[in-house]
Amino acid sequence: MNHTPRILIVDDEPFNVDYLEQELEDLSYRTLTAVNGKDALEKITTEKPDLILLDIMMPIMDGFTVLEKVKADSEIRDIPVIVISANDDLQNVVKGIELGAEDYLPKPFEPTLLKARIQSCLEKKHLRDLQDMYLKSLENELNIARDIQKEFLPAELPKVEGWEIASYFKAAKEVAGDFYDAFILPDGNLAFVVADVCGKGIGAALYMTLFRSLIRATTNESASDLMTPVQQLQHSISLTNNYVAETHETANMFATVFIGILEPNSGKLTYINGGNEPALIVGKDGNVHTELTRTGSAIGAISGAKFSVKEINLSDDDLLIAFTDGIPDTLNSNGEFFGKEKMFEILKSKTQPTDFVNKMETTLQAFIGSADQFDDITLLAIKKETK
Repeated sequence: MNHTPRILIVDDEPFNVDYLEQELEDLSYRTLTAVNGKDALEKITTEKPDLILLDIMMPIMDGFTVLEKVKADSEIRDIPVIVISANDDLQNVVKGIELGAEDYLPKPFEPTLLKARIQSCLEKKHLRDLQDMYLKSLENELNIARDIQKEFLPAELPKVEGWEIASYFKAAKEVAGDFYDAFILPDGNLAFVVADVCGKGIGAALYMTLFRSLIRATTNESASDLMTPVQQLQHSISLTNNYVAETHETANMFATVFIGILEPNSGKLTYINGGNEPALIVGKDGNVHTELTRTGSAIGAISGAKFSVKEINLSDDDLLIAFTDGIPDTLNSNGEFFGKEKMFEILKSKTQPTDFVNKMETTLQAFIGSADQFDDITLLAIKKETK
C-alpha cells in the first residue's frame, strides 16, 4: 500500500466504536467514525475512505439504506463495505451481501477474524485500484490513438466544381480499421478511396494508416508523372499491394479497397475494386443499374497479384456510392442484419449525396439502437450537382 488505509467505522454504540478504533489503530490503520447512516453518507462522500465497517441497526438511517445509496453512486460504489451484525442474525447478513457488501463481521468481534477480513477487503480494493489505474491509462492511450487516427481521414471533403461529395464514417471502437479518402490530384482529377483493413482494434488501425498513406502518396506521385488514370491506379495499387504483402508478410494483413479516379469534366470514372463491396451506380429513379464488382483480390494479400482497371461514364443523374461491409453487416439487438434492402429503400427518395448520407446515418443509428456497433461503418457518395 502506498498510504495508510483509512477505515470508516459506522456504529451508534460507543463501546463498539471504541473497541474497533483500538483494534484498528493497533493494526496501524487510520480511523474515521460515524454514529448514524446520515453522518456516514456525508463522510463517505467527502472523505472517500478505503473501507467501511457498517452496522446494520442504527437510528435515522439504517445500514441497508446506506449500503443501497453507496452502491448507487458511481463515485463511491467501489469502496468495500463490511457489514456488522450479531452472530445470530444471518438474515441481515445475507441481505447485506445481496446489496453489495464485500463481507461481514459478527458481534462480538473476534480480533483474528477482524484482522483477516479487513486485510482481505483492503487487498481486493488495492488490486481494483491498480486495475482502474491501468484501464484509465489504456483509455487515455486509446484516446490519443483515436485523435491521431482522425488526422488520417479528410478534415473536409474536397470541393470539385460541378460535383457534390458526401461521406459518413463511424468507428465501432476507439480506433478503426476502415478509412476513406478523397483528394484532388495534380492533374485536376478527383481520387477517392473506401477501404476496410482486416481485423479489429489497434492492429487494424495501425495498418489502416499504412494503407491510407501508401495509396495517397503513390496516387499523387503517379499523377505528377503524367500517367493516365488507368496507369495511375495500376501503379498505386500494385505498389501498395506488393509493399504490404512482402514487407509485412508475417502479419497477414490486407485491406479490401474501392479506389476511383473521376474526371470531373467528362464524368469518366476509372476504378479498381480490390475485394470490396461492389460500389453502386444509382439512377434518377433511385434504382441501382450498375454494380462495380471486384476487379482483383484484397490489397496486401498476395505479392504480385494482378488488378484489372475498369472505366465507366457517370451521367448527370447518376449517384455513385461506395461503402464497406460494415453497413450490410450491421446488427441490431435482435441479431438481425441491416442488409442492403434498407439502403435501396432510402435510395428511392434520396438520390442527392448529402441527403442520402444523412438519411443513412439516422436510419443506421435507429437500427442499431442499444446494440453494440459490431463493425466500422464507411460510406462515400458522389454525384453531379443539380442545375
